[in-house]
Amino acid sequence: MSSVLGQILSRKREEGEAARAYEPLSAVRARAEKAPAARGFERGLVAARLRPATIAEFKRRSPSKGAIREDARPADVARAYEAAGAAAMSVLTDAVGFGGAPEHLVEARRAVSIPVLRKDFLLDEHDLYASRAMGADAALLIVAAIPDARRLAELLAVAAAVSLDVLVEAHDEGELDLALEAGARIIGVNARDLRTFVVDPGLPARLRPRVPADRVYVAESGITCAGDVAALRAAGVDAMLVGESLMRAADPGAALAALLASG
Repeated sequence: MSSVLGQILSRKREEGEAARAYEPLSAVRARAEKAPAARGFERGLVAARLRPATIAEFKRRSPSKGAIREDARPADVARAYEAAGAAAMSVLTDAVGFGGAPEHLVEARRAVSIPVLRKDFLLDEHDLYASRAMGADAALLIVAAIPDARRLAELLAVAAAVSLDVLVEAHDEGELDLALEAGARIIGVNARDLRTFVVDPGLPARLRPRVPADRVYVAESGITCAGDVAALRAAGVDAMLVGESLMRAADPGAALAALLASG
């Protein structure tokens, strides 16, 4: 594991300890169980009219690229994405690396009717309950952070109990096999290796044949132009997560509309 990913996970464990000390597991689970009904992230991707379905991302900066759009307003971007044809939205809630906050997810979800994914380095039951309690319809689990199929399966069951869909993210064949073994329904392959931050745009298409047709297969990162979208469509990818190229545009919604129209 790279020092960068290791440092992030170390910080997340510390944040998790503080969160559990502030609010016991039973209390955050109770809040999750009382959250408004989930919108169905998986269902939204499957039913999307445009293929591959688009998960449009809101983030203000990234650990590898620094500031992207520090003044972006979650509700404004969310409405623009929905109007442009996004099937769902992803919101970064990590503060240190991405300039995110739980409030960003709350504001974005309140502004739209599409399902919203909480994207963060989530590690345990408390994280999943907190995601549902803040209104997330889905949450991200990264195999590189939880490289154990049995543990992933346990967390998937926890999420299902509170109607929280889960996008399980892999970065290579071994991680993809762990996601499948755990029983993940929504599987993402991230073209950006979290250990090196190197992007391999062709990776999601190459790994597509390893995933059964009854799963929702998501390509993440490195999607910037019509050619990228066309390649993913040809490979049979069900959905794509697009973020940085949209957030860098003067008008993220217009950028998404143009990408979908040209692809």
